[in-house]
Amino acid sequence: MARMYDARGNIYLVVAPEDLRRNGVDIPDQACHAAQTRETWALAAIEACCGWAPGTQPPGSKDHCSDGLLVGPFQASPPFDLLIVNTDGTLAERSGNGLTIFSQALSDLGLWPKDEACLLRVHHDKADVVSPGETSVKPAQVEGVPGFWLDLGKPAFGPGAVSAEGVESVAFNGRELSHVQPLALLDAAWARSQFVRVGNPHCVTLVDDAGALPSNEQMRQAGLAEGLTRIAYAMPTGAGRPCPAGINLQWALLESAGRVVARVFERGEGPTASSGTSASAVACAAWRVGWVAAGEVNVVMPGGTAPILLEESDGELSRVSLFGTARLMG
Repeated sequence: MARMYDARGNIYLVVAPEDLRRNGVDIPDQACHAAQTRETWALAAIEACCGWAPGTQPPGSKDHCSDGLLVGPFQASPPFDLLIVNTDGTLAERSGNGLTIFSQALSDLGLWPKDEACLLRVHHDKADVVSPGETSVKPAQVEGVPGFWLDLGKPAFGPGAVSAEGVESVAFNGRELSHVQPLALLDAAWARSQFVRVGNPHCVTLVDDAGALPSNEQMRQAGLAEGLTRIAYAMPTGAGRPCPAGINLQWALLESAGRVVARVFERGEGPTASSGTSASAVACAAWRVGWVAAGEVNVVMPGGTAPILLEESDGELSRVSLFGTARLMG
């Protein structure tokens, strides 16, 4: 039924809505209606597709075999509608790796027009951003590796871009950043953050030392995991502070010219090996504080390195694009 794909260690299952219905999941036949009624079917879809078979769960792993579910396509020709379902049953506004995987799945199914750009439309139920969110995707090669360039549009910066509440300002490299008190209470080195919206909301914490980058293993440990969940997740799972709708968390360290190391704790998922929109947000935050110039920026995550292209106009970022590749597993 579902097909599993890997994009830099980020694993999603792709499933058509009609396959869910054949397996007893009562999902509407239109993506917009499915998004607005996700509480009636999303968790059932996750359990039907993403649960580990009894006795097969690897030691120390999370409860699900993937980072989420990509439901679609809802039509046989572009533009293509889909839903990105986190393993907690919530919907994401955008996922760079998810859209890369979905593009590869469409290509494997013979639905992608050869060498042409296609529009992917992600439907969701968030009130603070327009649904569906649209992303133009074009097949390409980078250093001989086939994949896709995702046009993620113009990023937005600051607390207002992500509906953050009750944050203080702090100066860094001549820029106004944010002091997110719940993060700083977990680690004093996490005292300055840049909010970025790249389709979905991100909080990039800038650090000066590799020791301040949390490992995925550390982020899964009791105490830190609970603290990060309270920040990243919306209520009732988390506290929705400082963002009532939740926020994706990243930590960034400048390694060398045009190269930034990052860690990711996703809203609705927890620590992940990589995230495309997180990598894009990290590159945007690094540009804003003067760490990197416009052009190609490489963001290094545990699951792999994401090439990001930043375009600048009149002193502002006008566009951010992500290159991604994906492979069918099994």
